Amino acid sequence: MNTSARKWSTFAICLLVAIVPNIDLTALNQAIPHLSADLDPSSTQILWIADAYGFALAGLLITMGGIGDRIGHKRLLLIGTAVFAATSAVTAYAPNAELLIAARALLGVAGATLMPSCLSLLRRVFTEPKERTMAVGAFAGVGGLAVGLGPVIGGALLDHFWWGSIFMINVPIMAVACLAGAAALPESRNPVPGRLDLLSVPLSVAGVLGLVYAIKEAAAHGPDEVRIYVSAVVGVLAVAAFLVRQGRLAEPLIDIRLFRRAAFSGSVVTNMFAMFALVAQSLIFSLFFQLALGWSPLKSGLAGLPGAAGAMIGGAALAPPLINALGRARVVAAGMLLSAGGFAIFLIIGLDTSYWTMLPAMLLSGIGMGMGLTVTADTVLASVPKDRSGAASAISETATELGGALGMAILGSVLNAVYRNVLDLPAGVPAPAASAARDSLGAALQAAANLPGTVAAQVAAAARTAFVDGMHAALLCSAAFAALVAVFALITLRNVPKVIPESEEAEPVTVG
Repeated sequence: MNTSARKWSTFAICLLVAIVPNIDLTALNQAIPHLSADLDPSSTQILWIADAYGFALAGLLITMGGIGDRIGHKRLLLIGTAVFAATSAVTAYAPNAELLIAARALLGVAGATLMPSCLSLLRRVFTEPKERTMAVGAFAGVGGLAVGLGPVIGGALLDHFWWGSIFMINVPIMAVACLAGAAALPESRNPVPGRLDLLSVPLSVAGVLGLVYAIKEAAAHGPDEVRIYVSAVVGVLAVAAFLVRQGRLAEPLIDIRLFRRAAFSGSVVTNMFAMFALVAQSLIFSLFFQLALGWSPLKSGLAGLPGAAGAMIGGAALAPPLINALGRARVVAAGMLLSAGGFAIFLIIGLDTSYWTMLPAMLLSGIGMGMGLTVTADTVLASVPKDRSGAASAISETATELGGALGMAILGSVLNAVYRNVLDLPAGVPAPAASAARDSLGAALQAAANLPGTVAAQVAAAARTAFVDGMHAALLCSAAFAALVAVFALITLRNVPKVIPESEEAEPVTVG
């Protein structure tokens, strides 16, 4: 296979691999009512069904990035796709909640192999900076588009098949990716990998999992429980011990000296902060479309696609030429300011606003985020030697997971606090119903369904109005934070060149 054919075959396979896990993330939310009817899980088990994948993924990204640099990212990707396909079949036919949770966790383990491997392989084959940026942008854009397609595909499947169908579609896609990858992918590994430090692995897993678990549980249940503090302390101590150990090892799992590079450290932190702001769009508008406006999951999924399409346009089409025109720092800053503008436009949206008013806001925020996240992801890859690209990608993805978790926790808390503060219930609502209504919009609508007609309508209307106020507060925070990220990027990335020096670029792919 010649160099050009291998390059574009690698690109196509990586795009195919990017689709499946991202569709799963959002399609599962629609399947939970159906699988709950079949498996009768407890409320705690439902939470673990939703979270087991993300916890396993976040905890193992750094480990898998390091393993890929050592054994080869082609080999790791083939193992990951095969395990993902097989476990998807097991997940689809899980006979009880316990096995479903275990299968979801194993899917997360397989999923952790995919992103670092794909990005490392793209770094290997795309040696020309403009092409590499385009490839990274398309890869990220397809992932974002898949998140938007999840509710659409999930809704269509659940209209005709059982809940396991959303997992069974993974099997043929991952099987094709595995077989095509075995034939077409080049290998990408560290030529002098060194041994894997066995103590670093549990330290990295405990550190990331402790922090992510504490953040998510604090968002869901409040920060007052002892287990949340214990988890946070364990996470902080494990991360500190992990970093100290990496600095003392001759062959570390990750080379912490990478953070001395302004391009690398600035891009990783910018990515994390940008994801903090971005999470508002996926979280809040899913609730707004389905609960506040009463749209079906399928209609809500279709309504959110312009934002995902905008991210693809911003990443793959706009970012590469703009880097040459403006430089990396200015492109990231411009993208974040566009996103801030999009979030600000959302502040005029209410319950009676036309969808066509929402459209430019979704496009602006999507295009801006696509530009910013593509440039930072490309800069991470370009600023490290190719034999460390797996570990570098894993660090970036882990920071993204932490940023998303923080955004979900903090912005969700802002929304809920404003909602509870402004909710104005009519007189005569029974105390249990009033207490439920103050918990969330979903709980308010459920409580209203059991009240007399006039009071029910008043409770539902008050809850929807309060939710919009909370949504505006959260989106205002997102807009302000995106603007701050723009300033941060201008400062931290100001000396990063448009084209990373040739000594740090990937070498051409060997034909054969």
